[in-house]
Amino acid sequence: MISSYERMIARRYLLPGRGEGFIVLVAGISLVAVALGVAALIAVMSVMNGFRAELFDRFQGLNGHAVAQGYGGRLPDWKMVVEEAKKTPGVVTAIPLIEQPLMGSAKGRVEGVLVRGMRIEDIKHTDVIAKTVQSGDINRLKAGEPVVAIGARLAENLGVRVGDQIALISPDGNVTPFGTVPRIVSYEIGAIFEIGIYDFDKAFVVLPLDQAQTLFNMGDEVGMVMMTTVDPDKVERYLQPLAEKITMSAQITDWRQMNSALFEALVVEQVVMFWVLSIIILVAVFNILSSLIMLVRAKTRDIAILRTMGASRSALMRIFVIVGTTIGALGVLLGLALGFLVLRFREQIIAVVSRLSGTNIWDPSVRYLTELPSKTDPVEVIGIVVLTLVLSFLATLYPAWKAASTDPVTVLRYE
Repeated sequence: MISSYERMIARRYLLPGRGEGFIVLVAGISLVAVALGVAALIAVMSVMNGFRAELFDRFQGLNGHAVAQGYGGRLPDWKMVVEEAKKTPGVVTAIPLIEQPLMGSAKGRVEGVLVRGMRIEDIKHTDVIAKTVQSGDINRLKAGEPVVAIGARLAENLGVRVGDQIALISPDGNVTPFGTVPRIVSYEIGAIFEIGIYDFDKAFVVLPLDQAQTLFNMGDEVGMVMMTTVDPDKVERYLQPLAEKITMSAQITDWRQMNSALFEALVVEQVVMFWVLSIIILVAVFNILSSLIMLVRAKTRDIAILRTMGASRSALMRIFVIVGTTIGALGVLLGLALGFLVLRFREQIIAVVSRLSGTNIWDPSVRYLTELPSKTDPVEVIGIVVLTLVLSFLATLYPAWKAASTDPVTVLRYE
């Protein structure tokens, strides 16, 4: 147990007297360095977690946890696949759709687009589309009517608004004596949505399934069936029985296979960033070590007097351990406050830095997402705090041992 006099002496050593301003400066630098290290780790790890979570949610909200892809891009038995999927334990939804890349044209501008045909009820229940409508109304999409919904960036690039026309150009057109003439079909824009993933917002065109079947000359066929499961991490186990039943009609591909490179890269980057930023804390801990060594040398006479008055070696060790860990703990508290403050105003900070530097720090065409996300993991925060406190404690052991090893006879003989 720590006695009251040990706490009193440690408190006095935390604020050294005259002539010891350099020790105070080094201790202050140590505290600030710890705070910056903790704040940087919390901010970066929260942003990385948020980035991965947002990408994961939006990718899977749009593409599901797995797809049953028809051979040759066509799935004639899609109704059977949907029925079998709905019977499979663990499968929540099974949505037939057609998805093909085409060209879109409006007002003399041409852009590459990704056309997706879905049943009207499925469009309305796809939250990343139905709940992100910026203008127009998703209810304007009806079976049998040439009305589409498009991404916000695509609308900007084409210069169109709700009510304008967009022409979809299909290379699979009519065969004439002069060759194949591309099919050009015009649709009214009924809604403009913003998913939040730049690549989707600049290319996505959603239209009713029957309109897509007509556009692509697919009759009553679809291209694939998109499925979601109870737990995306167990998707392979859930869909294994279904894969065996429909192997003659379709091949199942889950989200790991579709986006494996992206999400694996994010995990690797997250781990690397954690250990790289931990070096800041390590440097701060060395500052605590050096400030305690200087404090021990400055207080050598006081330590000798304490020893002659009956202070034990363990008591002296506890005093300097308290001093060092207190610096570390105060740095952790300051770092937590600073880290959460940075996360709270992250968008404003990016805007200020972009304005000062004259560059777009968060370019959605490069970063995928249109906004900087954040998701704080309490377990990671606790891990960062524990790591910092443990390193701070370890940094106090050598100076505390040197203080406890002071020989009062040798010191006071020359005083």
